[in-house]
Amino acid sequence: MPKNPEIKKVLMIGSGPIIIGQAAEFDYAGTQACRSLKEEGIEVVLLNSNPATIMTDKDIADKVYIEPLTVEVVEQLILKEQPDSVLPTLGGQAGLNLAMELEERGFLKEHNVRLIGTTAETIKKAEDRQEFKDTMEKIGEPVAASKVVHTVPEGVEFTQTIGYPVVLRPAYTLGGSGGGIAHNYQELVEILENGLRLSRVGEVLVERCIAGWKEIEYEVMRDSAGNVITVCNMENIDPVGVHTGDSIVVAPSQTLGDKEYQMLRTSALNIISELKITGGCNVQFALNPDSFEYCVIEVNPRVSRSSALASKATGYPIAKVAAKIALGYTLDEIKNAITGKTYASFEPMLDYCVVKMPRLPFDKFISASRKLTTQMKATGEVMSIANNFEGGLMKAIRSLEQHVDSLLSYDFSGLDEDALRRQLSVVDDRRIWVIAEAIRRGFSYEEIHDITKIDVWFIDKLAILVEMEQALQSQPLTVELLQEAKRIEFPDNVIARLTGRTEQEIRDMRYANGIVAAFKMVDTCAAEFAAETPYYYSVFGSENEAVETSGKKKVLVLGSGPIRIGQGIEFDFCSVHSTWAFAKEGYETIIINNNPETVSTDFDIADKLYFEPLTPEDVESIVNLEHPDGAVVQFGGQTAIKLTEALMKMGVPILGTSAENVDRAEDRELFDEVLENCSIPRPSGHTVFTAEEAKKAAHELGYPVLVRPSYVLGGQGMQIAINDEDVDAFIGIINRIAQEHPILVDKYLVGKEIEVDAVCDGEDVLIPGIMEHIERAGIHSGDSISVYPAQSISPKIKRVIEDYTRKLAKELHVIGLINIQFIVSNDEVYVIEVNPRSSRTVPYISKVTGIPIVPLATKVILGSKIRDLGYEPGLQPEADYFAIKMPVFSFEKIRGADISLGPEMKSTGECLGIAKTFDEALYKAFLGAGINLPKHKNMIITVKDSDKLEVLDIARRFEAIGYRIFATRGTARALQEHGIHANQINKIEGESPNLMDLILGHEIDLVIDTPSQGVEHAKDGFLIRRNAIETGVNVLTALDTAQALITSLENNNINKLSLIDIATVATR
Repeated sequence: MPKNPEIKKVLMIGSGPIIIGQAAEFDYAGTQACRSLKEEGIEVVLLNSNPATIMTDKDIADKVYIEPLTVEVVEQLILKEQPDSVLPTLGGQAGLNLAMELEERGFLKEHNVRLIGTTAETIKKAEDRQEFKDTMEKIGEPVAASKVVHTVPEGVEFTQTIGYPVVLRPAYTLGGSGGGIAHNYQELVEILENGLRLSRVGEVLVERCIAGWKEIEYEVMRDSAGNVITVCNMENIDPVGVHTGDSIVVAPSQTLGDKEYQMLRTSALNIISELKITGGCNVQFALNPDSFEYCVIEVNPRVSRSSALASKATGYPIAKVAAKIALGYTLDEIKNAITGKTYASFEPMLDYCVVKMPRLPFDKFISASRKLTTQMKATGEVMSIANNFEGGLMKAIRSLEQHVDSLLSYDFSGLDEDALRRQLSVVDDRRIWVIAEAIRRGFSYEEIHDITKIDVWFIDKLAILVEMEQALQSQPLTVELLQEAKRIEFPDNVIARLTGRTEQEIRDMRYANGIVAAFKMVDTCAAEFAAETPYYYSVFGSENEAVETSGKKKVLVLGSGPIRIGQGIEFDFCSVHSTWAFAKEGYETIIINNNPETVSTDFDIADKLYFEPLTPEDVESIVNLEHPDGAVVQFGGQTAIKLTEALMKMGVPILGTSAENVDRAEDRELFDEVLENCSIPRPSGHTVFTAEEAKKAAHELGYPVLVRPSYVLGGQGMQIAINDEDVDAFIGIINRIAQEHPILVDKYLVGKEIEVDAVCDGEDVLIPGIMEHIERAGIHSGDSISVYPAQSISPKIKRVIEDYTRKLAKELHVIGLINIQFIVSNDEVYVIEVNPRSSRTVPYISKVTGIPIVPLATKVILGSKIRDLGYEPGLQPEADYFAIKMPVFSFEKIRGADISLGPEMKSTGECLGIAKTFDEALYKAFLGAGINLPKHKNMIITVKDSDKLEVLDIARRFEAIGYRIFATRGTARALQEHGIHANQINKIEGESPNLMDLILGHEIDLVIDTPSQGVEHAKDGFLIRRNAIETGVNVLTALDTAQALITSLENNNINKLSLIDIATVATR
C-alpha cells in the first residue's frame, strides 16, 4: 500500500530528558524518524523537553517545541498547531504514555487526530499486564505464572500460592522502574508499595521467577499488510534476572541451536502478528537451558534501546523504516538505504559478532550498591564489532573508559576459594572478571555454570582469553603467538605488560611482521550485495575492505564514547554539527565512535564511520589507512581531548586550538601565568600531591577549601572540605586511582556562578549570551539551574565578564570554542576555570539564542573570521524571553547513592523551560523535570543552623499557598519564633511518629534538607534524603532551589502556558 494521502502534518512526541532507562537511543530513533518523514514531504511538529539533543534542532523538524512533556502541554499544542496525526512510538515510554492518556481522555477523537505507528488497542495489549497475558494465552504462547495486583495484600496472597522468589513488574514504566525480585515477605512489601506508586495505572504484575534461564531478544518489524521480518536476534550473557540494559549482550545469539532459534523466531512473528503491531517491536524471551521450554517475558510495541543496538549491529535503519510504515508504506516498497538495491523486506544477515557492554555509574556513586537486578542502572553503553566473540568482548572492555583494558583489570586474586565462590554468586558489574579469576584457579566450567547460570560456551570463551594471558606471561613471544593475541584483540599495552616489554617494542614487532588491523564493512546482507554507505569495523588477520579515498581534504572527528554522568549527549550534538559543517565546506568526514545509542553513529551522518574503541592504538590503525589532513578534538568532550597527544605523535595536525594552549588552560601553574598576563583575579590556591601538603595549604588559605584532581570532566572527585579530617578522606578517595596529575586545593568563595560559551577566531570573540546559576557556587554547573539571560548581575559586571572572556581567549590563542566559569563575589569577578573546548551548555545556548555556535566554530577552525560570517564580535543582544535549564537526576534507580549536591556532577540529563516571563519559564522547567506540585500540600523542612534565618522567608511563602509544614526540633523552634506555624516531629531515631513514618506515609510533596558540609555529615540527613527519593518525594538540598520552586508555584496555572516554537527564534 502506498502512503496514506490524508497524513500531511505529524506531531512527533520525543522522550524528554535523559534518565537512566531512557537515554539517547530515543533521540537517535526520533531524529532518524523526523528526517524520514520530511523526505516524504510531511510537515513535522516536534515536542520534546530536552535541549541537549540533535532532535530538538531546527534542522530536524519544521516546528520545534522544547516544552514539558505533560498531557496539558500536548493538548494545548494540538489546539495550536492542529496536526492530523500523532506518532508516539519513537519517543520511548514517555511518548507512549502521553499518547495513551490523550486517547483515553477522548481528546484525540474529539479533535480528529489519529494515532499513527501503532493503535491504542495494540499498545494496550502489549503494555497492560493483564491484557498481554490474556492475548498470549489466546494464541498459545507460554508466559510465566502471574497475576496483576492493585494492592499490597493482593500481591502477598498470590505470592503464597506460587512461592518465592517472585519478579515484580509495574505496568507502563521504563527501564524496569520500581520493579525487582523479592525473596521474602519484607522485600515483597517494599517493592510492591514502590511499584504501585510508580505505575501510571497503579498495577503491578507478580510472576514466577525464572531467574537463571537464558534471556533472548528478537527485534521484529511488521507493516499494515501483515508482512513480518526479524531484523536481529540477541542473547544476553547474563541469565534472566538482570535488566537487559545492564547485561552484556551479543548479536546474533551464539548458543542457540537451529531448532531453538527457529522456534523463538516463529513465536516472535506470531506475537507481532496477533498484536497487529505496525513498525518496530522488541520481544523478550526466557529459554530454559535444559529443555525446549520457553516463555515470553515482554513485548515493547515501540522502538526501544534494543532497536538502537539492532540498527547499529545490522545496519538496518529500524526507526527510518518504522516511520515510513506509519505513513502506510509496506516493507516491500521501502528501499534499504544501506545497499540502495534491496528492500526493507529483506532480512539482515550478519557475518560478524557484535558485543554490547553497559556503562554503569558506580565511579560517581561510591556508596551505592553495585548489584544488578531487573531495575536498570546503566547510564549508557558501548558496542564493538569483531569476527569472533573474544575479540568483540576485548574491544568493548577497552571502549568503556573505566580504567579497564582486559580481564586482569579488577583483581580478585586476594580471595581464597570459598570467598571466590561467594563472589561468583554476586551479580554485579565485575562478574566476568570474577569468572576469569575462577578459571585461573582451575574451577571447572560446570561449577562456574552452576553458580552463575551463564552458558558454558561463554565461560569457555573467557577461558580462551585467560589462556592467552597465561601464554603471554610464560612463553617466548613468537610471531604466531602475537598474531593469535591480536586476532582476539589483545591491545599492545596489555601484551607489553604481560610479556615485560614496552608497548613500542610490541608495535614495532607487529609492523615488521605485517600484523595490522584490516577493516571490514557492515552491509546488512553478509556481503551478498555491495553497500553504498561505508560503515567499518576492524579485525586482525583478514583482508581489508576499506579503501583510502582521496581527492577531497579529509577530517577526522573524534566522538565522545559512551554516555556517562558528566559527559552526555551534548557532546554528540557538537560532534554531529561539526561533521555537517565540515561536509558543507567540502571536506570528506570520518567519525570514530563506539556508542550505539547516538546520532553520530548513524549510517549517513559522516562520509565514513569507524565503529571502534577510542584508544590511541585503535585510532592509529584508522589514521594509517586514511591519512587525514587533520583531526578535531574540541567537540568530543574529555574522551577526544585525551587523544590529542597520541594524534600529534602520529603526525595528524590538530585543527583549532593547539595542544599546548589546551595544556596552559588545564595545568595549574601555566594557567596562573595566563591569568597574571591578563591581570585577572582567581580564588587563591595551591597544587599538592599528598594529604600533608594539602592540609598545610588549607591552613594557609583558611577553611572551607575546594579539593579536586586536575584534568577531569564533570567535577569528578571534587569536594568541599571544612576541616583536616575531610582533607584526609577526600585525598584518599582521589588516590584510589593512581594519579599522574597533582591535586588542587583552592579557597572556596561564596558567590554567584556565571558561565559563558564563546567562539574565538584568534582575534575577535563572539559571546552568544551569559548564563547565571540559581544555586550558589560550590554546586557543579551541570547540576545547577541555569538562567539565560543572566538576571542579577549589573551591566558593569557583564562588561567585565565580556572583557575577561576576550582577554583569556586571545591569551590562550583559542581557535574555535571556549567555555569559562566565573564567580561574582562582593562585586568582584573571579575566574574558576577555563575549558578551550565545547561544553555541555553549547546545545542549550545555541538553541535559545539562535546562534549556531558549533557550525560557526567549525568555520572558524577552517580559517573564517567572525566578522566575515556576518556577526558583530562581543556580547550579543539579549533575547526578549527567559530560558531556564533544569537538571534531571535518576537517583531512585541507584540504591544507596547520596543525593546531596556538591561540586561533583550527579545529574543524567536536563530539560528546558522557555517563556516570556521568568516565573513561567521556571515553572515550565520544574514541570519538565517532573516536579508537578502541589499534590498533598504537606512538606518537611530540616536545615543546618547557618540556614535557619534564610529559610524563614521560603517557609512563610509555602505557608501562604496552603502548605502544612513539618520540621525537626531546631528548625521548628526557629520557624515558630518568627510566627510561622510548624508541626514539630521527631528525628529518625526518635519514637513514632517520626520523620521516616511521615515520608513513608506517601503524603509528603517536598523535603527541604540542607546537609552540613564534610565527610562526617549526619547519617540522619542521608537517610531522610535517600528514603524520600525512594518513595518518590521531591527533595531539595539547596535553599536557592527551594526559593526558585516557590517563586514558580506562586504564579502559575498548568492549563494556561504559552508555547514557543524555537525554530522561529533561531533565524538570524
